[in-house]
Amino acid sequence: MSKQALKVPDSERERQQLLAELLSDHGSQCAEQYGPGTFGCHELLDRTALAADIVERYVRTHPACIQNQEWFGLAEQAVTALHELYQRIGEAHLDQK
Repeated sequence: MSKQALKVPDSERERQQLLAELLSDHGSQCAEQYGPGTFGCHELLDRTALAADIVERYVRTHPACIQNQEWFGLAEQAVTALHELYQRIGEAHLDQK
């Protein structure tokens, strides 16, 4: 993988493809099952907190990661991004309840 982060246009193209597949497989009810305020959204909130904890506890603080400035910085960015994602999901989820 290159040192540059995933490009947004590539990421959006993949998101649109995944969304099309999801709608093809499950129809419009997927929004009802996974939108903010649903159990599915709460499940994503929980998984995001779990992922942030795992990255922080087992990746960022791993001795090999601590010894490498670039890796540590990337791990820190990952933790920060996951915490921000958690906050944004939580805000939308709680606004619907």
